Amino acid sequence: MNTSLPNIDALGHSEAWLNFQERLSRAAVVNRPVLLIGERGVGKELAARRLHYLSTRWSEPLVALNCAALAPSLIESELFGYEPGAFTGAGARRRGRFESAEGGTLFLDELGNIPLEVQEKILRVVEYGSFERVGGSEAVQVDVRIVGATNTDLPARAASGKFMSDLLDRLSFEVLYLPPLRARAGDVLLLANHFAARMAAELGQEDIPRFSQAALDALENYTWPGNVRELKNVVERAVYRANGTVISELCFDPFVCPYGGLPEIKQLEEAQEPAESTIYAHQDFKTAVSAYEAQLVKNALESCQFNQRKAAKRLGLTYHQFRGLYRKYVSSSET
Repeated sequence: MNTSLPNIDALGHSEAWLNFQERLSRAAVVNRPVLLIGERGVGKELAARRLHYLSTRWSEPLVALNCAALAPSLIESELFGYEPGAFTGAGARRRGRFESAEGGTLFLDELGNIPLEVQEKILRVVEYGSFERVGGSEAVQVDVRIVGATNTDLPARAASGKFMSDLLDRLSFEVLYLPPLRARAGDVLLLANHFAARMAAELGQEDIPRFSQAALDALENYTWPGNVRELKNVVERAVYRANGTVISELCFDPFVCPYGGLPEIKQLEEAQEPAESTIYAHQDFKTAVSAYEAQLVKNALESCQFNQRKAAKRLGLTYHQFRGLYRKYVSSSET
């Protein structure tokens, strides 16, 4: 049992932020699934932690899984565990995240990345509270609350067949949209001062840095596409670069080259090769198609070190189909 409570205070005094926190607090005490929707950097994981520690499950485990950080083939065994011999390297039984979260909360970040076959097993857990480990046949009973997070349009993914509509219905008891930083009037400066003070303490500075008026205006006028995470980076970078206690310069884009910028690879390629539309613009249809096929065959051969079987596979052709094109476009040009 986890009895230590982390600091779950969320900074913000804007109306949008306070309204969100009120809705989150009300949803936390209802033992049902919750979906957190928001742009990158808005604090979805922090919101999930707050949901857990304000719920009746606060003393039980909070287990998280970033579904975008794993290959699709690994997500199932991570969630449900596996039995010995389930696959190569599975020497002993291993508990998955569902079992580890027994009695508590399972936070599924980037929920939209879960493969359909794994979604089916999650649906069974939501409906019946049971599942089978990979390679097993014994039903495992669990009591877990699911909190999911994403920055994608799940209803659109469901409509296109990439997300199960039944699972979406089960998980969307409550859907909470986290406000982006640009919609949180007044919170930028509050957060900036907080991050600046914390960074100064980390660097061992006695004086808390302050922002010049120009820096304050720049912070307020920026749109923050990366939201709170981006603000944190900008402020911490400014504190460590500052020569005194007044922060007058901010770097919003650390990738700006001080030497005039590096040439774009795409621009170099375009300069070296004429566009395809230019190559085929003055040819009749059959001639243009033949020229394009010949170029595809030659490109595939070069990228596969002239291994014809690999080149055929790269183009999605059988070896015999590729050999026909090879004889037509390559062999004939060499003779």
